[in-house]
Amino acid sequence: MIGHHLRGVSLAAITCAVLGLSACATTSSTPDDTAAKPSKERTLAAGLDPATTLDPYPSTYQPLPRENFAVVGATVLTGTDRKIENGVVVVTDGKIDAVGDASTPVPSGYRVVEARGRYVTPGVIDVHSHLGVYPSPGVSGMSDGNEATSPNTAQVWAEHSLWPQDPGFNTARAGGVTTLHILPGSANLFGGRGVTIRNVPSITMQGLKFPAAPYTVKMACGENPSRVYGGRNQSPATGMGNMAGYRAAFIAARDYKAKWDKWREDGEGAAPTRNLQNETLMGVLDGSILIQNHCYRADEMALMMDMAKEFGYRITTFHHATEAYKLAPQLAANGICAAMWTGWWGFKMEALDAIEENAALVDAQQGSCAVIHSDDAELTQRLNQEAAAALSAGRRAGLNISEEHAIGWITSNAAKAIGIADQTGSLEPGKRADVVIWSADPFSIYARADQVFIDGALTFDRSNPAYQPTSDFELGQPGYGLTAANVTEGAR
Repeated sequence: MIGHHLRGVSLAAITCAVLGLSACATTSSTPDDTAAKPSKERTLAAGLDPATTLDPYPSTYQPLPRENFAVVGATVLTGTDRKIENGVVVVTDGKIDAVGDASTPVPSGYRVVEARGRYVTPGVIDVHSHLGVYPSPGVSGMSDGNEATSPNTAQVWAEHSLWPQDPGFNTARAGGVTTLHILPGSANLFGGRGVTIRNVPSITMQGLKFPAAPYTVKMACGENPSRVYGGRNQSPATGMGNMAGYRAAFIAARDYKAKWDKWREDGEGAAPTRNLQNETLMGVLDGSILIQNHCYRADEMALMMDMAKEFGYRITTFHHATEAYKLAPQLAANGICAAMWTGWWGFKMEALDAIEENAALVDAQQGSCAVIHSDDAELTQRLNQEAAAALSAGRRAGLNISEEHAIGWITSNAAKAIGIADQTGSLEPGKRADVVIWSADPFSIYARADQVFIDGALTFDRSNPAYQPTSDFELGQPGYGLTAANVTEGAR
């Protein structure tokens, strides 16, 4: 009965009636009061809310035509420290279905690829490439890798400079490269966002873009930024200027993030103005954008690690990392990958104290992540040889490193370094069927990639010119059309 009489009466009115407080008259709800309350569900015009534009240039990648198949008889290096003699790799619908010894069943109707005497590995991943942004032919009109106009250009994206018809993609594929991480150059403290791509022929950048791969941002410490901007009589001109520039940028990004967080929480006032530069660094702070840090010297890597703690973010990978061997335990403890060369050194002061054992010594630490990278349109074609040189140097230093482990430097560890290890980098059931069949042990200088599969689709075949895409820019170049021993006419 009481409920019936009070139906529709507000709690505030009941309280006022009981207490007889005249002041309660001001607490009743009015249309004006309702309108004045901030809304947390406010919608901004298209393009003004960073939360609704996380991937404005989405991947349109589609695998090439493919069939179910099994590679049999090869020595299989899985990328997970396994070596299987006379192994079998079964691929179904573009995914690894099974990996095992000769007893592994091959489903009826599958094409069988005979690979006795050959080797099978995951597709090679180059975590540091400028293909497409510094394409061939190397002319100024196509030199789009460095927006060297300000020390902080975190707002630019390498994918907006990427030219998909760069002939370098074809030659990299002939070297077994199935995935590339394309970065801006290193002129700036913050060079801009990187993009991970599938190494397939495409007319558009979106047709190459690796689905669901995280965005990255290129940072550069050391000589490059201080030389570029010091030469213009502006900051940074020194190492301390570099550090001040990074810190100022992260302070601005923290402030930007706080303003957006507050506005989303209470909805008061106008939304913050979108800032593409701070937006990228805000992604670093929330962990959605992975830092790829060009850094040679150990002392500078140590500074960058401390700065990451200062502002509450993590570094995913140090690139070039010539002196990584000097602080290998710290890199492992912080879960940071080091992407390195084996034989590049001495071309500037910060590259002077290099050793060929660098990758092996980094790798020797528990929980480490050693990677071999290229940063070069030619070296990317022979990353297996660069890894072989690192393996040889490590063994000469007395380290016991197996080939089945070292293959991870250009496959599984490389996938981890750019945030795609859940999708590729190893021959494990459920992962993308990125597979290379080598003519010989891939750690031999005589080995060549015979067939390359991306998502289970044959994208390169050394014996079949139909699977060797050729760019107009390659026609008539030195060596074009020449045949090598045991290679079909026209084959690379």
